[in-house]
Amino acid sequence: MSRLARVAAARVCVIKPSALGDVVQAMPLLRVLRRRFPRAEITWVIASGLSDLVHPHPLVDRVIRFERRGGWRDWRRLLGELRVARFDLVFDLQGLARTGLMTAATGAPVRIGLESAREGASLAVHRTIPDSGRRMPAHARYWRVAEELGLGEQDRSTPIAVSRSDAAFAASVLPAGRLKMALVPGAKWVTKRWPPEKFARLAVTAFRKTGALPVVVGAPDEVDLCGEVMRTLLRLAPGCGAINLAGGTTLRQLAAVLAGCDLAVSNDTGPMHLAAAVGTPVVGIFTCTDPIRSGPPGPRHELVQTAVACAGSYKKQCPIAGAGRCACLEDVQVAAVWEATIRCLRKNGLIRPAGPAKTGRTGAEPILLPFRHAA
Repeated sequence: MSRLARVAAARVCVIKPSALGDVVQAMPLLRVLRRRFPRAEITWVIASGLSDLVHPHPLVDRVIRFERRGGWRDWRRLLGELRVARFDLVFDLQGLARTGLMTAATGAPVRIGLESAREGASLAVHRTIPDSGRRMPAHARYWRVAEELGLGEQDRSTPIAVSRSDAAFAASVLPAGRLKMALVPGAKWVTKRWPPEKFARLAVTAFRKTGALPVVVGAPDEVDLCGEVMRTLLRLAPGCGAINLAGGTTLRQLAAVLAGCDLAVSNDTGPMHLAAAVGTPVVGIFTCTDPIRSGPPGPRHELVQTAVACAGSYKKQCPIAGAGRCACLEDVQVAAVWEATIRCLRKNGLIRPAGPAKTGRTGAEPILLPFRHAA
């Protein structure tokens, strides 16, 4: 039995400030921590912009917000709050210099980190969980905590808390009785952003073949990018009824919207993991990142990867100059993503092939009809 499985703790702290996709993939640990420490106070240290995910939340007792662009006064407040909390057990799941400083500031008698830590963060912990390096899929790396606690066989679903008002918002913007396809064209890294025109052309194909309603989502700083998708969509298929929610949702509302969609087509970005967490099948597009390391787990999803030589290099900026720059984005063709979309729709029971049409069609390329819709 792991030593960690025998630890007693009345106050437990998870330090995982960002980013959205990583926080979502770490959230299954909440059920594990509550089961392992049923009477403990569980605290999560998280970036203010993401705090909606864990506050309010039935499995989180307290949230400590981290201001990413804060000054010295914010840092002094944060470190002081961590010090006086007197945690018994702290997990640094971020493993960067700033979270190492947070971890050290707690003074907790048991401080645990991951092998993926860098920038000296491992110096602040008493123990590093083995087999938790950066080559592991992110969801598996975080789950090593559950395994070390002796609860690796527990439920791995993500406990996203959505309020009734968030669900009502989603219901008010998403029409019932129609296949709904969320489009997530944004990403922080330019090397992850499949071109907006390709997203639009994919959605037009889906609309013409299945009647799918495109639902474009994005952060406030992605409004212009999502606007490009919408303009192309409405030019090519003016009757598709596309909905643009970019910049118009909170994180919880976004979760509710994604839950209300039948499918999400996304770059490798936080909303992709949020969609998977709320049970929506995902078609993920991977260029500079690796679908095995960074994609959502499970057989419901379809992950498409570029075939260029530098695929999965994790470069935020393309290292190639000239004509070959960002070739990975061009290499992933609309046809390939459409084929993945069809596979995803079929295996999740969302469409079925229609019979041969009576208008002279040969049936070689069957029209696809909606099979069921999300409520």
